[in-house]
Amino acid sequence: MKKARIIYNPSAGREAVRKALPDLLERLERAGYETSSHATTGEGDAQRAAEYAVKRKFDVVVAAGGDGTVYEVINGLAEHQYRPALGIIPGGTTNDFARALQLPKDMEEAASVIAGGYKKPLDIGKVNQKYFINIAGGGTITELTYEVPSKWKTMLGQLAYYAKGLEKLVFLKPTRMKVESKEMTFDEEIMLFLVANSHSVGGLKKIAPDADLSDGYFDVLAVKKTSIPDFIKIATQALRGEHLKDPSVIYFQTAELQVTSEESVQLNLDGELGGTLPARFRVLHKHLQIFTPPDK
Repeated sequence: MKKARIIYNPSAGREAVRKALPDLLERLERAGYETSSHATTGEGDAQRAAEYAVKRKFDVVVAAGGDGTVYEVINGLAEHQYRPALGIIPGGTTNDFARALQLPKDMEEAASVIAGGYKKPLDIGKVNQKYFINIAGGGTITELTYEVPSKWKTMLGQLAYYAKGLEKLVFLKPTRMKVESKEMTFDEEIMLFLVANSHSVGGLKKIAPDADLSDGYFDVLAVKKTSIPDFIKIATQALRGEHLKDPSVIYFQTAELQVTSEESVQLNLDGELGGTLPARFRVLHKHLQIFTPPDK
């Protein structure tokens, strides 16, 4: 019998994952998996649990929680030669990667996707010695995702990010960065840069509208030095997917790039603090088998 391990955040989604756990276990058991679970206890625990699942040769690892749980599980799997297939059960505030995969919002329905058995080899990103699957970036505004207090997210949900975003706008300032790739090189002051693996970022579906999770390329966006009103205008355009035409936006696709700065710039990896520049980004093409709804 195949073995599955559910790694879940018991506090995610106002404890929704914890409450749904018996039904999730039952659904996978009915699909023929000998299923066990691990409740995370703090930062880094989901990564350690994923590494344990690799060592014990589990067939499937399920990340049940928000984007932070998915990020840690990815980092627990990606480095190893043997990598279990990955299932995602969205239970967090934003669930960007689950949205990119078009997974059902209902957790039992998401478990049924895993039980259905359809999976695809998808790209992930590597930056220095860490991994990400959805988005990486740098710049003052990108810091808001890991600065939002957990209590805010529990009480306000997605509104917590918008509230923090308004607060960060007051301190938004450009930073001189050098971005180098085979396709594009520039050295100038920018407000932020994003290295997208999928099209779903921060709850928005059109930040990188052409991004493809299996094409072997990142979609890279950078916003040049601009005023706060112009930055807000670009953000408004992004809601409609029209920002790539703005003259203040640099956009290109690449499989590898280097970003450096003489200033201290923190990295955001899938909504988590991912170190600081300098950074080398590389696509690991079709590196993980991930359960998705069947292609239409």
